[in-house]
Amino acid sequence: MNSRRALIVGISDYASAPCLSSCVDDAVAMAQRLERNEDETVNFRCQQLTSAGGGMVTAPMLRELLHAHLDQSFTGDTLLYFSGHGAATSLGAHILTYESSQYSPGISMRDLVDLANKSRARNVFIVLDCCYAGAAGNDEEVVGSFENEARLREGVTILAAARPRQGALEVAGHGVFTRLVLAALAGGAADIRGRVSTAGIYAYADAVLGALDQRPIYKSHTASLEPVRLCRPTVSDEELRRLPRIFREPKTRYTLAPSYEETFEDVAIPEHVALFKVFKRLQTAGLLRCEIGLDLYWIAARSQMVELTPLGQLYWELANAGQI
Repeated sequence: MNSRRALIVGISDYASAPCLSSCVDDAVAMAQRLERNEDETVNFRCQQLTSAGGGMVTAPMLRELLHAHLDQSFTGDTLLYFSGHGAATSLGAHILTYESSQYSPGISMRDLVDLANKSRARNVFIVLDCCYAGAAGNDEEVVGSFENEARLREGVTILAAARPRQGALEVAGHGVFTRLVLAALAGGAADIRGRVSTAGIYAYADAVLGALDQRPIYKSHTASLEPVRLCRPTVSDEELRRLPRIFREPKTRYTLAPSYEETFEDVAIPEHVALFKVFKRLQTAGLLRCEIGLDLYWIAARSQMVELTPLGQLYWELANAGQI
């Protein structure tokens, strides 16, 4: 049984609030991206709730599904995604549902986070693309409060599209934040092992958005960075595990020779050529560098040396300790 499930919500149609253009498309694209890893293995089992075709997503309907996804019987990983209107009133910050009004605004962000905190899920990932999304997880969720402190139990992470007192925008068919999250999940935020974490997604979005754009918010209480999606790695785990066998110590230098370059057909040795290709991947991943800054081809041609970068030395240590 798959131990990962997601509730993906996109609300474009509202009875009173202005209708939005991209929220349903946001939800559909997010579900498609999360359902499988890049190698097509199953990732999250996604349930979608959208206003497609004029559907009315009401607060009771959404609340029932939230309770189902965060019930006490589920101990795997769960992800909650919302694209739609957000509001902050005297009642606190809310995600708005179809029938929302001033005094009945929808689902309280406080209630949403309380459900996540009380659930038995190993990890709860909350992704909110709406105005005022950064208020989720704060002790005080009322606009105008400056001294807010996030209260999350271990395993809960919030990725919010904007600050607690900031709007979230739509551009070219998607929410600005969702577009970045989709790109990050497609590999833009993957580490060298192909893992896309919430911290990586936030770093990707933070780097892309300019100082005057809406600013994403990241709140997390985790002991480890569990990947949200797996992409194809730059360097395989098998190759990383070989590092201590190739380099005796983290700072050991390795001398190449013309026999490592396959274009030198008269002296090339198949085992050396295979290792040289591994070195190329290590260099692309930022784990290996040439001692004097030349291309690997010339390092081999001149029988010069390569060495691990500080990041490469870290992965050497991990491999040597049996942690890869």
